[in-house]
Amino acid sequence: MLRRRNCPAMLLIFALAAASSSAASAEEFFAGRTITMSTHSERGGGYEVYLRLLAAHMGRHIPGHPSFAIVNQPGDGGLAAINHAANAAPQDGTFLTIVSQSVPVVEATGGRGLAASLARFNWIGNFTRANNVTVTWAASGVRTLQDAMAREIVMGATGAGTSSELGPILYNALLGTRFRIVTGYSGAAALNAAMRRGEIDGRANSTWASIKLTLNDEFHSGKVQVLIQTGLRKEAELAEVPLLSDLVAADPKKAAVARFMSLSVSAARPLAAPPGVPDERVAILRGAFDATMKDPEFLADARAHRAEIDPMSGEETQAVIRAFLATPKPVIADLKAALGGFLR
Repeated sequence: MLRRRNCPAMLLIFALAAASSSAASAEEFFAGRTITMSTHSERGGGYEVYLRLLAAHMGRHIPGHPSFAIVNQPGDGGLAAINHAANAAPQDGTFLTIVSQSVPVVEATGGRGLAASLARFNWIGNFTRANNVTVTWAASGVRTLQDAMAREIVMGATGAGTSSELGPILYNALLGTRFRIVTGYSGAAALNAAMRRGEIDGRANSTWASIKLTLNDEFHSGKVQVLIQTGLRKEAELAEVPLLSDLVAADPKKAAVARFMSLSVSAARPLAAPPGVPDERVAILRGAFDATMKDPEFLADARAHRAEIDPMSGEETQAVIRAFLATPKPVIADLKAALGGFLR
């Protein structure tokens, strides 16, 4: 009887000891290791800038102070990078990936090519909630959205099926703009160079954070015009630029589609660990991300690189992704009709 009465107490002691040992081993795990972070963008792109900033500072906030490496995995509209994370990357906390905005749209709309549901990934955090914008080079003569409705406008984008192509296709369907999209540019630098030499009139779609990273001086000097923005609220610097949701507010179906796309950009630079990473290591990585986002040295470095920081925690990011994936089917059907052949 005595032994029976002591069993629950002994089990509790063993459980606490095991939990303590697990936490200790999780903290010791990162010592001497390298955390690889991948991006779907080419070298020098806006997504990579954020990873390089994180790599320079996050190690201070992880027990064992691991080092960091960055790999570029462009291709297939961002699916190549996320599928590598799902299928081939280590699932032990030593691999993270920053996810293209177009990838959640692919899954939510039933598109093909995604190896694992984004709901299975472990979301570490999100750098910024920057709106998507479409911009033109002022010398092209295209300065307003009305100009883009009056004549054909040639817009450059990266790969087919990327978020850079998605925006103008949607604007053509919902607003009657006449954007003609030319894909195949390797990244922000190539698109900016093509605008400067007059090969294209503008950049099809990008985050406002990326524009400020790569075209800040040109924007402030009037060489770059912002035609439209998509998001849950207007950017502070773009108070006069129309918001997609405002433009279609009178049409319930269009408004629902605009709401869907606005939610899709609310996590503009989300960072994830693959499925299967142990919970205690996910917690360490999330805590380190949150601490880095408040780190004065990191924030000073971000300002120096003109990288906007408006973060979400891992838990917030996870909730946004799951809510986005649960969008009602009638809204998805209307979105598919608007986007036509964009979705595979």
